[in-house]
Amino acid sequence: MKPRLSLILAAVAVLAVLFSCEKESTVDTTATLTANKSSVGPDGGSVFITVSAKGEWSITLEPSDSWVSISPSSGNGERGDVRLRFEANSGAVRRSVKLVLYSGKMAVNSLTLTQYGTDDAPSTGKYGYDVAPMDWLELPATVAGDGRELLVHDKSGGLYVSKSSSGIRNWSCYWDYDDHLSLWVAYPLNRNLIGSGSRTNQWGYDKLLPASIQPALINNSYGGGWARGHQIPSADRLTYAANVSTFVPTNLTPQDYDFNGGIWAGLETKVRNYANQADTLYVVTGCLFDGSKTVTGKDSGFYVKVPTHYFKALLYKGTSSYATSGYMAAGFFFEHSSSISGDNFLDDKYLMSIDKLEEKTGIDFFPNLAAKIGDTAAAKIEAETPSKWWK
Repeated sequence: MKPRLSLILAAVAVLAVLFSCEKESTVDTTATLTANKSSVGPDGGSVFITVSAKGEWSITLEPSDSWVSISPSSGNGERGDVRLRFEANSGAVRRSVKLVLYSGKMAVNSLTLTQYGTDDAPSTGKYGYDVAPMDWLELPATVAGDGRELLVHDKSGGLYVSKSSSGIRNWSCYWDYDDHLSLWVAYPLNRNLIGSGSRTNQWGYDKLLPASIQPALINNSYGGGWARGHQIPSADRLTYAANVSTFVPTNLTPQDYDFNGGIWAGLETKVRNYANQADTLYVVTGCLFDGSKTVTGKDSGFYVKVPTHYFKALLYKGTSSYATSGYMAAGFFFEHSSSISGDNFLDDKYLMSIDKLEEKTGIDFFPNLAAKIGDTAAAKIEAETPSKWWK
């Protein structure tokens, strides 16, 4: 009897292991959890959460505080109607909640929502800053009440908050709410910020704005035969999350394919070469569209003005013998036309001083430089014709 009993027990043990393995194999480790916002203001409200999963799932909140709730907290398969509700934050400082997605008993994904307090919320505006409060060197001057706002992204494409020790400044844009594109995008650039990786082609929406006010460029371009032209190039941010953050409408403009792949692409590569020789290169890339008489098709949901011109303003910080007080600058200005796609972007008709670029664009570049090195040195740098270093 004992041998037969031991055989029965062994068989039961094997079945238990097999059953356990079968249950374990149902865990969906690819399940994802995404939100249409990663941060919210101090007012109460809600955020929609999308769950992508192949089976049963559940969501827990950490910490499980009374100011925030989620419904439904469990389900099966894909759901785009999960809602995270939050009460108003009357405190001075921000607070956060972590949403953890479980497949079975295994935590497979998570995201964090931050709610700002009364003292650290972004300055008044629809979704960004009406006037930039930062003194970063790359930022051009912004104008109060001009229908454009400054949106500042961290390395994951979410909202960068300068008081946060964990955030890393990525790129900023001056978004036009009426014309559905950015006048310019500004960012610092060096070897570390470029990083390593490859182009993701993960077209999406900017997390800092409602998707409904952005051109829909995930699957197609604007319509009318125009490319989705990056302002901060994909190749300027190669780490995965930072690269994904460049494939959003606030960084894109309708651009001629030949122009995009010709003179413009050549300059983008040259800019990275400049950055590799600098401590930091401060870059402003932008376009002029106020006088445009051409619009795209409506494939993206909006008729978008096609820019008439494109420009770059570059400020070098480093140890070059050509630099004044450690800085030097150059500007580039192009008509948006396929006819110049094969031209040399270093030709004197395209390469110019910052003062001359300001005359052409009406934009005040590098207004914070004078506070770093003084008015006289800053004025000299902006007035100088670019030296042979730039060539």
